[in-house]
Amino acid sequence: MKRFFLTLIACLLVGSVYSSTPRKIKVACIGDSITYGAAIEDRVNYSYPSQLQVMLGDDYEVGNFGRNGATLIKRSFRPYFDQDVFPKAMDFAGDIYVIHLGVNDTDPRSWPNYRDDFVGDYLALIDSCKQANPKARIIIALLSPLADRHYRFMSGTKQWHEDIQEAIKVVAETAGCELIDFHTPLYPYPWHLPDAVHPDEVGYGILAKTVYSRITGDYGGLAVSPLYTDNMVIQRRRPITIEGTANAGDKITVKLGRKALKTAAGLDGKWSVEFPSMEAATGLGLTISTKDKVLEYSNIAIGELWLCSGQSNMRFRLSEADGGPEAAAASADPDLRFFNQEFYWATSDVSWPESAVDSVKNLIYFRPAKWETASPKTSLRMSAVGYWFAKELRDSLKVPVGIIHNAVGGSPAEAWIDRNTLEWKFPVILRDWINNDFIQGWARERAAKNISYKKGDKFARHPYEPCYLFESAILPIGHPTLAGVLWYQGESNAHNFEAHEYLFPLLVDSWREWFNNQELPFYYVQLSSLNRPSWPWFRDSQRRLLESRPHLGMAVSSDLGDPSDVHYKDKKPVGERLARLALHNEYDFDLVPSGPLFKSATASGSKVFVTFEYGTGLKASDGTEVIGFELAGKDMLYHKATCRLEGDRAVLSTPEVKNPVYVRYAWEPYTRANLVNSAGLPASTFLCTLLL
Repeated sequence: MKRFFLTLIACLLVGSVYSSTPRKIKVACIGDSITYGAAIEDRVNYSYPSQLQVMLGDDYEVGNFGRNGATLIKRSFRPYFDQDVFPKAMDFAGDIYVIHLGVNDTDPRSWPNYRDDFVGDYLALIDSCKQANPKARIIIALLSPLADRHYRFMSGTKQWHEDIQEAIKVVAETAGCELIDFHTPLYPYPWHLPDAVHPDEVGYGILAKTVYSRITGDYGGLAVSPLYTDNMVIQRRRPITIEGTANAGDKITVKLGRKALKTAAGLDGKWSVEFPSMEAATGLGLTISTKDKVLEYSNIAIGELWLCSGQSNMRFRLSEADGGPEAAAASADPDLRFFNQEFYWATSDVSWPESAVDSVKNLIYFRPAKWETASPKTSLRMSAVGYWFAKELRDSLKVPVGIIHNAVGGSPAEAWIDRNTLEWKFPVILRDWINNDFIQGWARERAAKNISYKKGDKFARHPYEPCYLFESAILPIGHPTLAGVLWYQGESNAHNFEAHEYLFPLLVDSWREWFNNQELPFYYVQLSSLNRPSWPWFRDSQRRLLESRPHLGMAVSSDLGDPSDVHYKDKKPVGERLARLALHNEYDFDLVPSGPLFKSATASGSKVFVTFEYGTGLKASDGTEVIGFELAGKDMLYHKATCRLEGDRAVLSTPEVKNPVYVRYAWEPYTRANLVNSAGLPASTFLCTLLL
């Protein structure tokens, strides 16, 4: 009997110990090969559920119920419902179910035939999870990316992938379950999808971190865009959005000047507040706080905020420009401010070290930046074009002016366009870009030289790669409200103006979408004069691009070039001409915004009559005769034409052409054409077929 009681007590004690041990929270990961952990050597340790287990720790039990090739749709070729892991996932009775299915439904055997079943079958799967555990937390994921290298990318996979993403959003709303994003965190890193579908170990880690943050609410605490620093400039007369991330549910207080707003971070860690628009102001404080962290910024200004970007002629520093050092010496102005995104490695003719290639591959190309006020020391580093533009606005508007500057020498337009836009609108430029003729040969050769240390790495990246500079320079600064964009680029696309005529509107559309303003002013500089044969064609193409989108403007610079140096030093007129466009179009100043722009040309006998927009007061810039016009007949053989000015039109003729068919102006790579208007602004290169 004594032994019986001792045994009973022992059992009770053991039971007491077990009952006091907390039950682990069970996380069931349902999916296809991406959940299973395919395409890596050690999936047991590096699949996303395995990495999630490490992140969550011993209080959780993570089950991997992925199956290679599984589809969501029941009538498809390998439905998840028919796989042996499905009943195992249900028997697991997870407290949390994380579902990532649909990638294999982009197969032409599935989506085209059974797309109408997708939402219903997904809801049925969710119902099964709820039956397994009525209290289960259901989290469904937007699909991870498919890289453009996928063999079916252009034959439907891209479109069907997009369709399925929208269907998953419908499922989440209908079922009232949580939606997480497996797409956005991986999208800028296509090399983490070696076979275009399955992540590598780092990519699986990104997915694991995404799930970890949603389950725990841990997003790393309060954080904002790197654009938030002391001396920051915020756009006036527009609603002011302050946004960032924090741990889920964190209560955030944002104080700007004397006004304060409160909000809370959502389940995705994101938060934002919106202050009413403000007039110009300086010396404001900005404080963003949670119970655990306070971010404080001083000397905030409300004024005009512009983004200056492009390639080397935009990056060309004030210290290098004619009159630049003198301008910098007199530049002290606390309300003229710059945010310079300087890069770590110039794209000069050298092979980068391994550390540089690795950093660039991981989108670490730009140094941390901060807002600075204009001074003799800081202004020297500023874009010369950007400085003189900002100075003109400061003098004219009498409000604070801020410039975000991130130009990169040699960069082609496609490097600044977001990935999704190119995937939809110009996917061929993404293919094997280092050997792609759409990308200028010089740019490809320079990129190959820079990354030659890792020549065997087929996923090595470079700033000239399509999408790269959008992902490394534009994406990180978030979505600030801008007054407009200044763009000086084209030298690295001049080999193929036809492709650029497609790319440039995509760039404008891409940035207008990103900065949430479909009417965002976009002012660009026409290429200058230089002895490169394709440049007259490119300059004329840039002129015609003015009609491609609304709210565009072009500053002519062909009178400022150097025959042998692409980096001419007289940058002040360029900045001032861009400022004229802005002051006239955006700030209602009564001034001539542009030089003469070709409007029409008609022939009467052997004479040609040309009219111009902004053509009041036509004259030769040097007070002599107007030169630069040429005429041709049907033979397309051009001859210099005599120009006689009659009021606001030019009358052209040459004895060599009796029946003119074509007229062109400033059609030399390095031109001395000299037609200007009453404001002294030069006429643009143009070519046209005459109206007979």
